[in-house]
Amino acid sequence: MLYTPELPSRIFSGNIPNTSHVQGIATDGKYMYYSFTTILLKTDLEGNYIGSVTGLTGHLGCIAWSDAYGGVIGSLEYKNDAIGRGILSKLGREETNPDAFYIARFDVDKITEMNMDATASGVMTAVKLADVCEDYLYDDGSIKHRHGCSGIDGITVVPGFMGGCSILVAYGIYGDVNRDDNDNQVLLRFDSKRIADDFRPLTLDNDCTIAIRADDKLFVHTGNTTYGIQNLEYDSHTDCIIAAVYKGQKEKYPNYSMYFITPDTFEADGLTYMPLAERGELDLKSGIRGCNFPYGSTGIISLGGGYYYFSEDGKTPDKEHYTNVQLYRIKGDCDFVRI
Repeated sequence: MLYTPELPSRIFSGNIPNTSHVQGIATDGKYMYYSFTTILLKTDLEGNYIGSVTGLTGHLGCIAWSDAYGGVIGSLEYKNDAIGRGILSKLGREETNPDAFYIARFDVDKITEMNMDATASGVMTAVKLADVCEDYLYDDGSIKHRHGCSGIDGITVVPGFMGGCSILVAYGIYGDVNRDDNDNQVLLRFDSKRIADDFRPLTLDNDCTIAIRADDKLFVHTGNTTYGIQNLEYDSHTDCIIAAVYKGQKEKYPNYSMYFITPDTFEADGLTYMPLAERGELDLKSGIRGCNFPYGSTGIISLGGGYYYFSEDGKTPDKEHYTNVQLYRIKGDCDFVRI
C-alpha cells in the first residue's frame, strides 16, 4: 500500500487480556490487524474493534498483508517446549501439542465479530513447513536443532524476488553462545502462487511427510541473535527487507537490533546467502552492518514512500497487553523519526 496523509499517526489496539505481548501488525489500508500470540485482532484505523480470531493454542508470530491472497498471513508454531507449555498454561489448557510449524492464512473479510474460532469458523487455513520441522527436530547425537532452529517467527512478502512473488519465513534461532552454527539468519522462500492451493484447515500433528518444502533456503550473516528474526518486512522505498531482532550476546558480533537485507543472492560455502545492505553502522571487525532502532521486534509495516508503522507495545498493571501503532518516516540510512 502507499502512504497517504489521511492515515492516522497513532492507532491504539486497546488492552487485551489473557494473552501474551503483540507479535506483529499488518494493514490493508482500511483495517489494522494485530497478532497477540493466540489472538488475531482486527480494528478499523481509529482502533475500533471489528472482530477477532481466537482458539489458537500455539504461537502466532509476525504477520503480513498479502495482495496475492487478499488477506493476512502469519507464522504459526506449536511446540512442546517451555514456551509452548507456557502458552497452554496461560490459556488454562492441560494438553500438549506436537511440534509443528505453519504459514497461516486468514480470510479477513470473514472476521466480522469478536472471538471467532480459528479452526471452526473457516477464517483460517494453514500449510505445514517440512524444512522447519526437520531442522527443529534434528539431533545427530552431538548437535540438536540444525542451524540453531527454534521454530519460526518473521514473515513477509517480496514481489518479483527470485522469479515470482515470494513469501519469506524466518527461523527463530536459539541464542546459544556456546555453538558456532547459529550465526546466520535462515529464511525459507516459497513461491506464493505455487503454494496457494496447499492451504487447508489446521490439523495438528508432527508428520513432516505431508508438509510442503521451501523453494529455497537462504542465509543472512548477522551473527547470532536471541530467537532470530522477530519481524520481517519488505520495504519498497529502500528496496530492502527490514529484519528486527532481539539482540544477540556473542561478544565478537556488534549485536544490532535491526538489519537491512538486500533482495539478492550469492553463493558461498555451498549455501545461498542474501547480502546485508549498505545501511546503518558498519562494524569493522565483523563486516556486519545494522542499527539499534528500539522498535520493530513487535511489528513493522512499510507504508511506502519512506513511511512506516512501528508497534510500541506495553502491558498494564493488570497484565493486559496493548500496542500503540505509531507512524514514522525514515531519515538517512536507517534513522526513523516519529511523526
